[in-house]
Amino acid sequence: MDNLPPMDLMRSEKMSFVQLIIPVESAHRAVSYLGELGLLQFRDLNADKSPFQRMFVNQVKRCAEMSRKLRFFKDQISKAGLLSSVRPVTQPDVELEELEIQLAEHENELIEMNANSEKLRQSYNELLEFKIVLQKAGSFLVSSGTHAVSERELDENVYSNDDYVDTASLLEQEMRPGISGQSGLRFISGIISKSKVLRFERMLFRAMRGNMLFNQAPADEEIMDPISSEMVEKTVFVVFFSGEQAKSKILKICEAFGASFYPVPEDITKQRQITREVSSRLDELEVTLDAGIRHRNKALASIGVHLVKWISMVRREKAVYDTLSMLNFDVTKKCLVGEGWCPIFAKAQLQAALQRATFDSNSQVGIIYHVMDAAESPPTYFRTNKFTNAFQEIVDAYGVARYQESNPSVYTVITFPFLFAVMFGDWGHGICLLLGALVLIARESKLGTQKLGSFMEMLYGGRYVLLLMSLFSIYCGLIYNEFFSVPYHIFGLSAYKCRDTTCSEAKTTGLVKYQDPYAFGVDPSWRGSRSELPFLNSLKMKMSILLGVAQMNMGIILSYFNARFFGSSLDIRYQFVPQIIFLNSLFGYLSLLIIIKWCTGSQADLYHVMIYMFLSPTEDLGENQLFWGQRPLQIILLLLAMIAVPWMLFPKPFILKRLHTERFQGRTYGILATSETDLEVEPDSARHYDEDFNFSEVFVHQMIHSIEFVLGAVSNTASYLRLWALRYDNLVIRLVGLAMFAFATAFILLMMETLSAFLHALRLHWVEFQNKFYHGDGF
Repeated sequence: MDNLPPMDLMRSEKMSFVQLIIPVESAHRAVSYLGELGLLQFRDLNADKSPFQRMFVNQVKRCAEMSRKLRFFKDQISKAGLLSSVRPVTQPDVELEELEIQLAEHENELIEMNANSEKLRQSYNELLEFKIVLQKAGSFLVSSGTHAVSERELDENVYSNDDYVDTASLLEQEMRPGISGQSGLRFISGIISKSKVLRFERMLFRAMRGNMLFNQAPADEEIMDPISSEMVEKTVFVVFFSGEQAKSKILKICEAFGASFYPVPEDITKQRQITREVSSRLDELEVTLDAGIRHRNKALASIGVHLVKWISMVRREKAVYDTLSMLNFDVTKKCLVGEGWCPIFAKAQLQAALQRATFDSNSQVGIIYHVMDAAESPPTYFRTNKFTNAFQEIVDAYGVARYQESNPSVYTVITFPFLFAVMFGDWGHGICLLLGALVLIARESKLGTQKLGSFMEMLYGGRYVLLLMSLFSIYCGLIYNEFFSVPYHIFGLSAYKCRDTTCSEAKTTGLVKYQDPYAFGVDPSWRGSRSELPFLNSLKMKMSILLGVAQMNMGIILSYFNARFFGSSLDIRYQFVPQIIFLNSLFGYLSLLIIIKWCTGSQADLYHVMIYMFLSPTEDLGENQLFWGQRPLQIILLLLAMIAVPWMLFPKPFILKRLHTERFQGRTYGILATSETDLEVEPDSARHYDEDFNFSEVFVHQMIHSIEFVLGAVSNTASYLRLWALRYDNLVIRLVGLAMFAFATAFILLMMETLSAFLHALRLHWVEFQNKFYHGDGF
C-alpha cells in the first residue's frame, strides 16, 4: 500500500516555509507577480502594529480613496441608467499616479455638474409648483368668491420689498410669500407632499382652533426630487384666515411641514399673465436641463468605458500594498523581508516569477528565496478544478481540513449526490434537473463572465453537483420505478397476475406470482396493492440502514488511514479498533440480519431480535432465528460492544501520561521541534502536549469523545432513516389536473423537495460521516 501513488485530493499539498529577501526597487513587481500566481501565502510580520503604523499606509489610503471615487462613478452611472462596459476598450496602461489625477478631475467635474443640475432642477421644480398652484388655487378663488370680487382689494403693503424695482416683471413682483386677501380675510396658497396633507390639515385646525378654511386639490403632475431623483406626488392647498397672529402660526406650520407657498393674485387677468411667464421660463429651463443631462451622460459614458479596468487596477494595487505592509524592512532599510507558505510543487514557478520581477525592475540585486523550518502547522491547500471545486466547498463549509489529514471531498463527489438521489429518486424529476444542469454547463463560458445574482451564482457554482444529483436521481428513480410518482412497465411485464378473471380490473386482491421477479427495480404491481406501504417502507428503511452503516464504517476506516499516516499507533489501537468493533457488533450485525432475511425470505421480526439481544441475550430466539449459532453469536457481539466502551475511554489518557513522564523525566526544558517529521506528528500524541500536559483535561476530552461516539452510533444510524422518510407518493397532486400538476412539479417538488433532500444529504455528510475521522480545524 505504501508503494501506491498518492491519490489526488486525498491529502492537501505538502507545504514549505520560505523567506524572501526583496530589494526595495523590485518589491512592488515581485508581490504583483506572486499575486498573479496565487501560490504563496504571506505571514503578517507586523501583526503587533496598527494599520496606521505600517510602512505603506499612505499608499493604502490613496488606493482606498480611489476606490471611493470609483464607487461614486459606478453609483452615478447606475442612477443615470447607463451601463458600464463589461469588456473595456483597449487602452495603454496607466500608472497609479496618473490614474489618481484622472479620477480626481472626473470627480470634480461630476460634482460641479451635479451641483449645477441640482440648482436648475430646484428652480424648475419651484416654477412647476407655482404653475400648478396658480391653476388649482385660482379655481378655488373663482369658485368660492365670485359674489364678493368687487369688494376685495389687494393689500399691496402686506409685503413691500425695496429690492424690487418698478421695471420688474409681473412674475418677479408676484413671487413673494403666497399671502393675499383683503384687510379682513386673507389666504395662503401653496403645495405640500401628498403624504403629509392629513397631518398638516390636522395641525392647522388645532393651532387655529377651527378659525380657518382649508381647501386642497391633488396636483396633476408628479415632481422630481432633485436629491433622490424620485417622483413625488404633491397636493395644492389654500388656507383662508384672518389676522396677523393667525398668519404667523400658519407660516411656521408650513415651514415645519416643508410646504412651499406661492402668491396667487385674485385678478384672473394677472393669473393668466403670470401663468404665461411661468410656462415660458419652464420651457427655457427644460431645454437647459436636457442639455446638462446630455453633457453629464456623455461624461459618465466616457468613464464607464474604462470603469471595469480602473476598478480592477485599483483593487490589484491595494492588494499589493496591503501585502507589502505585511513585510519587514531589514536593518539597512534597503530590503524587505517576507515569510510565507507555498506548496512544494510551486517552487520553480515562484522562482521564475521572482527572476522576472528582478529583470523588469532593472534591479542590480536579485531576490533571495530561502526555505526555512517552522514550528507551527502549515496551511491547507488543495488543487481543485471546476468539477471538484464545488464538492470541496461543501466540505470546507463544515471546516477546512487539518494539514494533510484525509479529505472527505474525495468520497463526497459520489456519496453526496447519491444520498441526495436516494431521497429524491424519481427519474421524471431527475430528467428536469438534468436539463437544468446541462443548460448551465453548456453556457458556462458565457455565464462565467457575467455578474450573476446570489441565487444564480450558487446554481452556476454547483452545476456539476446538479449534474451528478440528476444522474443518480434518474438511476434511483428507475429502481423505485417512479416517473412523476407513476410506475411504468419499462423492463418487461410484472411478475404477478390475477388469480382469476374476477380481479382483472383490480390490483388489491388476488395477485399471484407467475414468473421470475421484475428485471430491474420495484415491480409496478406493488402500486395500489394492499401490501404496498408495508413492502416499500420495509424495503427503504432497511436499505437506509445498510447505506448508513456502510458510510459510517468508511468514516472509521478513514480515521485508521489518518492515524497510520501521522504515525499514531495509539489512535489505531485505542480508537479505531474499539470503534469498528462497537459499531459492527450492533449495527453491523443488524445489517447482516437484514441481508440474510432478504436472501432467505424469513419472516423473523428484527425489532424483536435487536431488543431482546439487550434485554434477554440468553433467551431462545424461536421462530426469529435466522441461522444456526445466532444466539451465542449475539452474546459474543454484545460482550464485545460492552468491552469496546472502556477500551475507548481508559487506556489512551494513561498511556499519554506515561509517555509524557518518560519523555520529560529529569528535564527542565523541552526539545526544539524543528524537523519535518515533528511537524507531521498527530496532534493527539504525547509529543503534542509537551510540558503543558494536563491529565484531567486529556481524560475529560477522551471521555467526551467516547460518549459522543457511543451515543452518535445510535443517533447517526437513526438519522439515515431520513433517506426513507423523505420518500412519499404524489397521488393527490397527480389527480388535480395538468396545470396544477405542472405547477406542483416545478415549484414544490423540483425546488422545495430538492432543497430539503440537499440539506439532509449535507447533514448526513457533515455529522454522520465526517465526525468519524475529520477534524476540520485547519486554515
